[in-house]
Amino acid sequence: MGYRYSRLVLKLSGEAISGPSGWGVDPSALRHLATEVLAVHQLGMEVAVVVGGGNYFRGREAEEWGIGRAEADNIGILGTIMNGLMLRGSLTAMTDADVRVMTAIPVQSVAEPFIRLRADAHLRAGRIVILAGGIGQPYVTTDYPAVQRALELDADALLVAKRGVDAVYDKDPNRHADAHRFGTLTYREALTLGIKIMDTSAFVLANDHQLTMHVFDVDATGAMAAICKGEDVGTLVMP
Repeated sequence: MGYRYSRLVLKLSGEAISGPSGWGVDPSALRHLATEVLAVHQLGMEVAVVVGGGNYFRGREAEEWGIGRAEADNIGILGTIMNGLMLRGSLTAMTDADVRVMTAIPVQSVAEPFIRLRADAHLRAGRIVILAGGIGQPYVTTDYPAVQRALELDADALLVAKRGVDAVYDKDPNRHADAHRFGTLTYREALTLGIKIMDTSAFVLANDHQLTMHVFDVDATGAMAAICKGEDVGTLVMP
């Protein structure tokens, strides 16, 4: 059976891992994510996962804590590595598939350094690759690295899992009953409308390099596999 894509990068926010509490790691949310990743992998897809760290610390909270933004972002980078290790632990408890964590900053005792050709080789060998550490630099959220890694690894699409929203809307559907839901959207339209589903820099990079993106509800069971099978789930964002 043919599928829409063969190689995917999945973007998971820290909030997706934290569950309803919005902080730390929720065991049921982690199991759900691991199950969803495995469902795609079992279809024969090559899967890489970019993890965020907002469930531990966000750089924009630096002022509240009285510390510099660069220092705060470095703490957030470490949070993404913690999430990557947690996700690997959950995946390896559920499958015999080989799962590798690769980081943008060196943490040799717990993960491999991100080397593009090595990551590509892991994917070709059928391994699940978890990408942590963002790009290893402050002042950048994990939105931009998710697009960058998808391009570096020549992924067919980037799947963006969001918590609390099932697609892209012109305004917050949780606050506005008349919010318009987009089935498809171009990056240019998203930038013109000022849609904040991802960082502007991520949209610009994705548009410049013709990357296809799907935005969907992280809590929707089977959503990732359905997208791979060609179903219209969430919002398709295109160049």
